[in-house]
Amino acid sequence: MLAIITLLLPFFGLIVIGYIAARAVKQPAEALGYMNVFIVYAALPALFFKLVAATPFHDLTRIDFIASDIGATYLLFAVLFAIGLLVRRATFGDSTIQAFGGSYGNIGDMGPGLALIAFGEAAAVPVALIVCLENAMHFIVAPAMMALAGGDRRKRGEVAIGVVRSVMLHPFILSTIAGFLVAGFEWPIPAAASRLVDMLAQAAAPCALFAMGATLALRPIRRVPVEIGYLAMAKLIVHPLLVYGVLTAVGGFEPVWVHAAMLLAALPTATNVFVISQHYGLWQERASATILITTLLSVVTLPLFLYLIELGLFPV
Repeated sequence: MLAIITLLLPFFGLIVIGYIAARAVKQPAEALGYMNVFIVYAALPALFFKLVAATPFHDLTRIDFIASDIGATYLLFAVLFAIGLLVRRATFGDSTIQAFGGSYGNIGDMGPGLALIAFGEAAAVPVALIVCLENAMHFIVAPAMMALAGGDRRKRGEVAIGVVRSVMLHPFILSTIAGFLVAGFEWPIPAAASRLVDMLAQAAAPCALFAMGATLALRPIRRVPVEIGYLAMAKLIVHPLLVYGVLTAVGGFEPVWVHAAMLLAALPTATNVFVISQHYGLWQERASATILITTLLSVVTLPLFLYLIELGLFPV
């Protein structure tokens, strides 16, 4: 357990440093703009490209794995949406944001660095597949659900075009496609380009975690939403257990693939959930609170899951 806590401390330490820096310097939220641009458009795409390009092509075509993982995530999404709509009597739009709050983890910012340190290079492929394809799914589902809710006033054709554009032109997707091509055709990467990719990839985790901490500091909690109890439980406990259950039921996956998927599922709510809520003007303050509270709780739950995996309590 001590070794696992030591492994996680740098990650949470970077979040804390970002939080303290934002509190101390008193910069407006807009000051993070170019750092977020660097993270989304340069650092993380370079990391995904590096992971995918170095992977044997046959490992990149595991449709059964990604379909099982996304299926588990959206099974949880559907249950949480139904609870919000039918039990909590929330609106269609609010129920959608709540469902994302309990099923959309911070896989882009925290996932790659943490999984690679915890499980080694063998986790690179499942992590890259989950981050890129699950994010792509979220980019599709969010505007589609909001169109159904009436929160998107555009015509259906315009919504569909916007969804396709946002998915196909997203830096994560483009970098992954580039990695697929390099891996599939075994194209050599020039030394200078390889060094540039390495530099950008190494900056991805530190910058993303620092920016996450600063973002949390700039969105203080004014009230704790009632829904946070079951949403936090769903995100931090139920989600990884459900992913484990589905992947082991399907079978045929390497243990490191299953455990890496569990780890990514155990991550706290993604900051993108607040971005979605802000874009559509729904559940904004409570989305921010959900992100902060699940992040704080994950300081306990993440080491616990890694410790249980290390003990062999999740056999494959």
